[in-house]
Amino acid sequence: MTVAQAVSGPVRFARFAMPPNRLGYCGPGDDGVLDPYVRGHEDRGLREVAAGFEGAFPYLRLLAGADHRRDPLDADVVEAYWIGNELLDRVSVHDFGTSIDDRFRRRAGADWRHIDQTIGEGVANHAYHVMHVMPWAGLLRDGIVDEPLRIIDRCRVSWATVVESTGVAAHESGPFGVLVRRDPLLWSGSGLVFGHPIVEAVSSPFPVDAGDVVAVHWDWICERLDLHQLRWLRSVTYRQLATLHAG
Repeated sequence: MTVAQAVSGPVRFARFAMPPNRLGYCGPGDDGVLDPYVRGHEDRGLREVAAGFEGAFPYLRLLAGADHRRDPLDADVVEAYWIGNELLDRVSVHDFGTSIDDRFRRRAGADWRHIDQTIGEGVANHAYHVMHVMPWAGLLRDGIVDEPLRIIDRCRVSWATVVESTGVAAHESGPFGVLVRRDPLLWSGSGLVFGHPIVEAVSSPFPVDAGDVVAVHWDWICERLDLHQLRWLRSVTYRQLATLHAG
């Protein structure tokens, strides 16, 4: 099992943000701008790019401010948003609600009532944004299932266990082909539930070993998870699923 190595906040952000950016779901138009950073290279340009992620970056500012940190790309702040940690508990319900209201009430239209119901149990984490702010859960409630379910399940940050590393897919610096086992989300007709574990192919910018527990975002391994991180990611995910059911 590979020992996790610490990375800087900006590099951690790049590793999680790159997959949806490549697909055109968030951030500035992709011309491979994040690719150099996912393997550990960092310069001032990455910070400027990160500020262009209009979905994620305001959550980072909120988290940093709640803990009196000056840098929204502080490693702990970035971890709180994508995976979860104690910083989530330092954002007051008032400040969180004000931020969500200012950013999303007008654009959400009729769906705002569902978002508003979730604020009390919401946290400044990617799971909240995917399951409540983005429109996919509303489409599920309207009976449009296949594509919204696929997007929610790929866009949330999943925990998975490496089954096999299949080697370097393209060139010596990666990405590495990897098989992982993870629990997919399914739509029960009234809520999202976890299905039986599946094995699927993903990619990784760094080598991993069988047995490693990893964070997966859009078929891309972003980070190895220690037990503390795994507990936070599971807790935040289950909490937002419960809130989605209540809404």
